[in-house]
Amino acid sequence: MKAMLVHGPRDVRLHDLPTPEPGPGEVLVRVRSVGICGSDVHNYVYGEIGGAVIAEPLSVGHELSGVIAALGPGVQGPAVGTPVAVDPSISCGHCELCLEGDPHICAANRFFGVFPTQGGLREYLVHPADLVVPLPDKMTFDEGALLEPMGIAMYVTELADVRLGDRVAVLGAGPIGLLTIEMALLAGAAQVAATDIVPERVVAAKRSGASEAWNASETDVVKRIWAWTGGRGVDIAIECAGAPETVEQAMEVARPGGTVVLVGIPAEDRMSFRASVPRRKGLTVKFDRRMKHTYPRCIELWRAGRINLAPLATHHFPLERLAEAFELVIARGDGVLKCMVTV
Repeated sequence: MKAMLVHGPRDVRLHDLPTPEPGPGEVLVRVRSVGICGSDVHNYVYGEIGGAVIAEPLSVGHELSGVIAALGPGVQGPAVGTPVAVDPSISCGHCELCLEGDPHICAANRFFGVFPTQGGLREYLVHPADLVVPLPDKMTFDEGALLEPMGIAMYVTELADVRLGDRVAVLGAGPIGLLTIEMALLAGAAQVAATDIVPERVVAAKRSGASEAWNASETDVVKRIWAWTGGRGVDIAIECAGAPETVEQAMEVARPGGTVVLVGIPAEDRMSFRASVPRRKGLTVKFDRRMKHTYPRCIELWRAGRINLAPLATHHFPLERLAEAFELVIARGDGVLKCMVTV
């Protein structure tokens, strides 16, 4: 099978590897579509993420869909030929956290594309049968892959505890930020404001339902949001850019007693902000750690027509041109929202 592996910073190579065979409790998936995420880009640019250094060639990619190609011993389904989305987070299933319903923070968790766990940018992979989810009729493979960032946005919205009538600011309008705008509105937010430094993403934020969207490179975000809320601040600020300035802005624009959720992954494994601001306001600050069991509910929202995933998939590349896809995402060129790799 073909696989694109990261060997080090900006070094990806096409390999021909043996096709794996599913073991007990596993299925073989023929990968069809993989979305490129910011964490994949981080691995590509730096050869590591969060201290997990790529010590051997690694397949990245964790937003993916495909088709069941074979069942391992004792596995009853999904049937061969079934289109599926793949949940990339593999937890132990028996520790205290897993048993309490928090597998996403399991200490033994393995995640696609974070060394040493291989990701989805390869033709075939084996995966636990209980971590693949059949796609509904008419859902494309692109949309199936995008259930992963949609699931993140759903979990972030739940983590933020959005209430009916809340005002929300989403700082960073990449794919997860755009989906978070939609999820916050579905959860009952009265209005959502969004910011980004890429003009096309500011426009996309308005399409996603933001009542206000500003280019952060052209305006003072804090002043604009305070003016927008009449000097009150937002009930919830959700940081989706992973930039030092947006973390600071999130603390500044939240109202006293409000909530800040930090979603973006910074380029360096460090984050800082003035302590006096959240302390004096009595802010609740939360960190997102992926998601937990959101795919079925995401599918129901899609099936009901409440979320439109297709417009996020703006660019497509074959597996062999992965480096070009990475470089386009890094440059934020050509209005790119999500690069999809067709495998």
